[in-house]
Amino acid sequence: MATRNWTLDPAHSDISFSIRHLVISMVRGSFNVFSGTLATPQHDSFTHSVFHLLIDVYSIDTNNRDRDEHLKSPDFFNADAFPQIEFKSTEFKDFVGDNYTLTGHLTIKGITKLVTFDVLFGGEAKDGFGIMRAGFEIHGIINRNDFNIHASDVNEVGGLVLSEDIKLHANIQFTNDTE
Repeated sequence: MATRNWTLDPAHSDISFSIRHLVISMVRGSFNVFSGTLATPQHDSFTHSVFHLLIDVYSIDTNNRDRDEHLKSPDFFNADAFPQIEFKSTEFKDFVGDNYTLTGHLTIKGITKLVTFDVLFGGEAKDGFGIMRAGFEIHGIINRNDFNIHASDVNEVGGLVLSEDIKLHANIQFTNDTE
């Protein structure tokens, strides 16, 4: 059976993150510009699908312009040298029911690591224009040190400024208008 090719719909998707600041509260943010594709090898199943996502680092938004500029600097993401975050899946496996695991290569700041995310498949539906849509909720945790995302790690009294764990969350909708 032929592969079904899907395109990420940014108008109905979001990619966000959160990280503990001073170990007492969460700072939340999002990336507002991203794209992606999905290839499904089977018509009636998303198992073994291939995800490819690109995120524009310059689109980072934490609702604080000064912090956003600092996050784009060499202290953190170094957006001038590494303007994109990329994810290429290696495995999309059904776990239980609509729950899947998504494993793949995540590249941040030129560093690539194999990561696994939990996914809830929201289903498929045709919209009012006859376009087939598929929705996924993706979440997981990465260690920022694995990708060299850190500036000063301790404050003046020796406490951590940021936790090592970054929680990632994405609600992603793909379209396929060939069906």
